[in-house]
Amino acid sequence: MSSGSGFPDPAGGLEVEPAFLHGLIQAGAGGYILLDCREEDEHAFCQLPGDVLVPLSRFVPLAETILSGTEKPVIVYCHHGMRSAQAAHYLRSKGWANTFSLRGGIEAWSQEIDPAVPRY
Repeated sequence: MSSGSGFPDPAGGLEVEPAFLHGLIQAGAGGYILLDCREEDEHAFCQLPGDVLVPLSRFVPLAETILSGTEKPVIVYCHHGMRSAQAAHYLRSKGWANTFSLRGGIEAWSQEIDPAVPRY
C-alpha cells in the first residue's frame, strides 16, 4: 500500500531502497526532501543530488527548522544507513510519519546505482 505520494506505506518499514530514490531523482520528481545526516567533511567528499546537509551532531534543531510546516515525505541518508535510521526514527517520533532511511546509505548508492560516487 502506498502513502498516496508514490512513497511506500510508512507502516511497512523504515527504509527505502537506493533504486527507489534513484527513480525519484531520474523522474525529476519533486515533492520530497532528501536530508544528508553525515558531517560536513563527509558531505564535502561526496553527496547525492538535491540533498540538504543536516549533520547528525546538530540534527534536532536544524531538521525541525527545515521541516517545519511541510508535509513532504523525507528520505534521510548517511554513510551506511545506521545514522539515517536513527534520524528517521527520531523524525517519525516527532510527527513526520512519512520519513524513511536510505537502506545502505551512500555506500549502497555507490555500489548499486552510481559507481562514480566516491566510496570511503
